[in-house]
Amino acid sequence: MYVGVLSLILGQAVTLYSLPLLFYAGVLLVTFHLFVVLYEEPKLTKMFGESYRNYRHTVPRWFVMRKRHNS
Repeated sequence: MYVGVLSLILGQAVTLYSLPLLFYAGVLLVTFHLFVVLYEEPKLTKMFGESYRNYRHTVPRWFVMRKRHNS
């Protein structure tokens, strides 16, 4: 959801050549990141314990990176 909102605002900034929207996207990026790291992750760790720690270990925080297959 966070990545979607940022993508939308960045798309608007590029389409409209808007520096204020670009700045706004930067502020949101920092805000979202701090919220996730300082509030969401500790709360979910407290709620779900080891299973959430395992999840965090195997799933990237923001972007899923596909592994390249050697052909």
